[in-house]
Amino acid sequence: MTVISQATANSVATMFREHHGWLSSFISRRVSCPEAGADLAQDTYLRLLVSGRLPEPDDSRRYLTHIAKGLVIDLYRRRRIEAAYLAQLQLEPEPVAISPEARVQMVEALVEIDALLHRLPNQVRQALLLRQLEGLSYKDIAARMQVSVSSVEKYVARALQACLLTALEQELI
Repeated sequence: MTVISQATANSVATMFREHHGWLSSFISRRVSCPEAGADLAQDTYLRLLVSGRLPEPDDSRRYLTHIAKGLVIDLYRRRRIEAAYLAQLQLEPEPVAISPEARVQMVEALVEIDALLHRLPNQVRQALLLRQLEGLSYKDIAARMQVSVSSVEKYVARALQACLLTALEQELI
């Protein structure tokens, strides 16, 4: 549980009063949906509040913009992943009946996997995907990536270690 000081809460409340209307409009224009814009504006202030790192008053808009842009990117990434998942379901030979709850859980898991993969260096991510999704041997991956087999082994090991650490962190939460 995050403990928030009264001074931090007051500063965020002041920023909210001064910038909320502008921030909601800023985000809504980017997501083309006033409801999503309002949600992301709230999430922006929540992130600010939880982080406890407040900008100088003159930098408030720039700081809020920075947080909001990250949230907008996350929203688009989530939408892209959800669309890909739904498209994949349509390719199934029989209609797959999935509950709304299971769908949300699946999309959330895919978003987490996507975020994990994008935190990995490009070569590490590429080696893992070639191994896991295309089933290529280390030798074939090495040839495709134009690196040594030893490098591929290290890349895959590093990627799997990152996945394991993430899984352990999730278990502890």
